[in-house]
Parts: sequence; structure tokens; C-alpha cells
Amino acid sequence: MRSIGEMARDSGLGVSALRFYDRAGVLVPDRVDPVSGYRWYAPGQLDEARLLARLRRAGMPLADVRLVLAGWTGADSDLVRQLLEAHLRRLEQGLSVARDEFSALRALLDHRENPMTSLRTDTAARLTLSGPGLAAALDAVRFAAGTDPGLPVLGGIHFDLEDDAVHVVATDRYRMAVARTAADGYGGPRVQVTVPLPLADAMRALLDGGEDVRLTVDGGRVTLEAGNRQAAGQCLGQGFPDYRRLVRLPEGRRAVVDVPAFVEAVRTGPVRANEDRDAVCRDLTVLEVSDDGSVTLAGDRADGPDLVAVGRAFLLDALAAGAGDRLVLEFGAPTAPLAIRRPDDPHTFSLLMPVRLEN
Repeated sequence: MRSIGEMARDSGLGVSALRFYDRAGVLVPDRVDPVSGYRWYAPGQLDEARLLARLRRAGMPLADVRLVLAGWTGADSDLVRQLLEAHLRRLEQGLSVARDEFSALRALLDHRENPMTSLRTDTAARLTLSGPGLAAALDAVRFAAGTDPGLPVLGGIHFDLEDDAVHVVATDRYRMAVARTAADGYGGPRVQVTVPLPLADAMRALLDGGEDVRLTVDGGRVTLEAGNRQAAGQCLGQGFPDYRRLVRLPEGRRAVVDVPAFVEAVRTGPVRANEDRDAVCRDLTVLEVSDDGSVTLAGDRADGPDLVAVGRAFLLDALAAGAGDRLVLEFGAPTAPLAIRRPDDPHTFSLLMPVRLEN
């Protein structure tokens, strides 16, 4: 007999996936302990679990999976072959449709003068900023910058200059962070540039004092001057996504957390394995907010429609970047981003994309 953990290790199916398929009646353990509820699998079920793992990786619908498993050991394999071929045809048709749609989207982009947001402007912008204010803004967003070489524009910090403020933004698709700092001396049109991470880090290294600094954007070049020191370089040559659209979230349930205690709970609390083989975060923290505004960490056995799962490492990064003893967690639907906000600063916040749970 194999325990559920051993079965997960040997089959390629995660523990939560095995529980899901048990509840769905697809792969029912041979024995369940009547006291503890612990699942045990017979030796012959390992091959079935490995087959199920292959079908799962291929994205076969659950209804077809049931029939394939039911017919796999039968004398007549025609139905199994037909189901496999039908699913392969669906995948090929889906890929063909996706190629057509992506070709149409590329054509639309080619005909647009400005596919995302303004990359740069011919108008030079010169601003005076608080050094500590800009340092705090960069610290609040740096953790969310991307590292995917296939998406170089996300590997930078976006500067959005408008009126009397500078917004700084970073995103790697799975999380986004936004901060704002006040500025003086500029009243021109909106200017947006994306600063490569090495240059952004060099700019941050200049902000070790309490004096004001000067930020200049001239075409595709950005310069930060702090006293007699400066950091300057070229901006990234691609348009950054329109972050203002991405942060418009419907109002959700709010919970104020004591950050040191909550961080310790997340670090030492239960995690659920992310079953996606391409997952960026393998360990998930599953959160639940009650009607009284308290947040609890749901264990690996917990189920429910209102659970929100996020990468534990991403959550800890966002809590650290919040730089406060109290932060507000804002929950929407389980598929909506989790917002982490400062109680006293509506302009500085981060968003974490949730991970869909199997159940």
C-alpha cells in the first residue's frame, strides 16, 4: 500500500490533485482510514495514476479521462484510441484557431501608431524630487520587476511623470507594484519612460541622503542627479502596459493585518503545492477572510469557493515592500488579484495574481 504522499511522488500527481480525483470518483484510494481520513493506494493503482497524470498534462477533459481509465485495461481498446485521437484533433484545431487570432492581433498592432502607452516624448521634463520619497517609491516596487528575457520591457521600472507627481511601476505579470512621490518644477504633458533595472538600481544607490534630487527625461534618456553625483542612461525601447487599466479593481472585502505576526504566520503556516508544472511559485499560501475582517491561513485540506491562493514567496515580498506594521489586504473574487495596501497611502500598493486551485 502507498500513502498519498508516496503516491504523489511516484505518479507525478500532486497531493491536492489526488484528493481532487478521489472526490471526483476518478481515482479512488483502495482504503481510507476511518479515524484519520488518510488515503492509502493499492500497488496496482500506481500505473493508473501515472496514466491519469499523462492525460492531465495533455489537458484532456475530465469526462473523457473517466472513459479512458475505464477502458484502458479492457480487451477492446478502440474506444480509448478514439478518445485520444479526438482530443488530439481538438488540440490541433485549438492551436490553429489560436494562430489565426494571434495573426489578426499582430496585424492590428502593426496598424496602430501607439500599441501600448507613450514610450517617450520629444518634450524634455525636469523635476525636483525628495530623495527619501523617491527611494521609498523605488523600494516599494522593485520586488515586482520581471526577469523574463523574453519580455525585456517588464525588466525595468516604469516612470510616469504627470503634473506634480511621479508614479513608479513594476510588474512581472504575476504581480504589480505601484508607488507615487511628489515632484516640483514640472507642469508639462504626461511623460512615460521605462528605466532598465541596472539603471534603476544605480539611481536608488544615489538616494542615501535626505536632500532633494533632480530627475531629467529627455527623449529616450533619463538622468538622476543627487548633489555632484548622477546616474544616467537610455530607457528601454518598448512600450510599457497601461498599468492604470490593470489597477482598476472592484471594491472587495478588506482586512487589516499586523504585519510582523502575519509574516510569521505565512512563513511557518501551511502551504499547498502548486500543481502547475510551469508554476513560478511552487508553494501556495491559501487565505480566507471572514465576515468580521480577520484573515486565516487555510490548510492543505481546506476547500471552499472563497479561498484565495497566492505564491507564498510573492506574498512575503509584497508584505516586506509594504514597509509598515499594518497593511490592508483587499480580497475580491478568488480569480481577482489580491491587493496589499498601506492604510495611510492610497497611491502605494501591490497586486498579486491568484493561483487557481484544483478544487
